[in-house]
Amino acid sequence: MNKDILKLAIPNILTNLTVPLLGMVDMHLMGYQDSSVFMGAVALGGVIFNFVYWGFAFLRMSLSGMAAQAFGRDSKKEMAMMLFRGLFLAMSAGLLLLLLQKGVVSLSLNILEGSQEVKALAADYFYVRIWAAPLAISLMVINGWFLGMQNAIYPMIISITINAVNILSSFFFVKILGMKVEGVALGSVIANIVGFALSIALFLKKYRYILSEFSFKDILDKTGLLSFLNVSSDIFLRTLCIIVVFTFFTSKSAGTGDLILAANSALLQFLFLFSYFLDGFAYAAEALVGKFTGSRNIKEVKRTVKYLFAWGAFFALVFIGIYGIGGKYILMLFTNQPDVMNTAQTYLPWLIILPITGFSSFIWDGIYIGATASRLMRNTMLLATVIFFLLFYSMKESIGNHALWLAMNCFMLGRGLFQSVFYKKLGIFKQ
Repeated sequence: MNKDILKLAIPNILTNLTVPLLGMVDMHLMGYQDSSVFMGAVALGGVIFNFVYWGFAFLRMSLSGMAAQAFGRDSKKEMAMMLFRGLFLAMSAGLLLLLLQKGVVSLSLNILEGSQEVKALAADYFYVRIWAAPLAISLMVINGWFLGMQNAIYPMIISITINAVNILSSFFFVKILGMKVEGVALGSVIANIVGFALSIALFLKKYRYILSEFSFKDILDKTGLLSFLNVSSDIFLRTLCIIVVFTFFTSKSAGTGDLILAANSALLQFLFLFSYFLDGFAYAAEALVGKFTGSRNIKEVKRTVKYLFAWGAFFALVFIGIYGIGGKYILMLFTNQPDVMNTAQTYLPWLIILPITGFSSFIWDGIYIGATASRLMRNTMLLATVIFFLLFYSMKESIGNHALWLAMNCFMLGRGLFQSVFYKKLGIFKQ
């Protein structure tokens, strides 16, 4: 079992680690400008794209679990329909976002807190990066489908390529051409074009046979589309809760001042680094639990869960050590501004304990997605979100910015605890 888990987890870890690396590079490029407003602008612009991209991440999550179950049943028609329906929805959503881009950025910046200078720069960032939306959302679907096919290598190749191109492009535009927020945004657009072209080439190399199952009529089949959307809608609401929490977190940081926004934005990279690492095991859970659920093998589902939690706990302890010993030096990767560094170090202890409070939530997410237990997943996330807001508003007056980090840790812990309680209610145990 460890071999099966690591075969899927290691490529996904390598895939995921390139994502926070990209965020770190963007923070570095902006953090070494002559003002903290550039860091804040990329952070605020990134929040808007959390709405845009995380909002459609439900397509990847619902599709990977359902495709894995189709793989377990060895149904080629189901496998094909999962991919084609997902791509149809992704492209439609991406084109709609392009048409509504001015309304999206206007509404977002009216809701979000922050200085006018930061908001103006965030809008510049958005209007460049939004042109990658149809391809970026489609890539989520394609990578989710590859994972459902028990193929973690292709998503790794695609993601590493995208982020390598993005980093090199951003450095070129910012360091060589002297661009600022528009430079890092343009790097994202170019990277997504390259990544989408690569994903098509890889698909044709190994899965060309799936094209014979293509039928536009079947893609729009009411029963199949509603079944897909039923699972997706619950996962969308679950994902929306995460978007709300992280958007609120960044917005309240911005409302406190540009300095707190810059410090919290740098510290969030610690959370993202850990989350993307643990998501490697969550993705392994999606593929394996999905496959065993599809073949109705309860014994292997339980065995998979046991081994996944052992790996999750181990790496939580590893990250506590890394952040505890090297947190100060990791912060230096993001900025050389003494006031931002000093402020961030005040709140660093919250990030040191976060791996232990948060690891179980990532593992459970993968298990629930693989079992397509979307409703239970949604309900546990709603409960954790309520805890986040109750804690923040009850503590903000007494401990200030510490209340955001306390609420964030309890949000992560609550997700894991509630999912542990509902575990036995997963559909696989009722078969």
